[in-house]
Amino acid sequence: MGIESETTLRSLVEKWLGPVSATPLRITRSGRAQSNKGVYVHIELVLPGQRVGLFFFRHSDGSWRVFPPEAARPSIRFH
Repeated sequence: MGIESETTLRSLVEKWLGPVSATPLRITRSGRAQSNKGVYVHIELVLPGQRVGLFFFRHSDGSWRVFPPEAARPSIRFH
């Protein structure tokens, strides 16, 4: 598997929560993080008597991860 197929939202959800078609999943929250304006979603796995959820964050390269992208820091460049 290439890096692109490993970091799609669907593949990441299946990696952490199991096959999407086998278990009821639902998106409970989505939006933009205030710190870096990055997109996030919260997906819950619904099991009898419990719910398991994870946040997934979209990075600037288009990939999805379970950790947020690093916030841009001020920098100075000299030419």
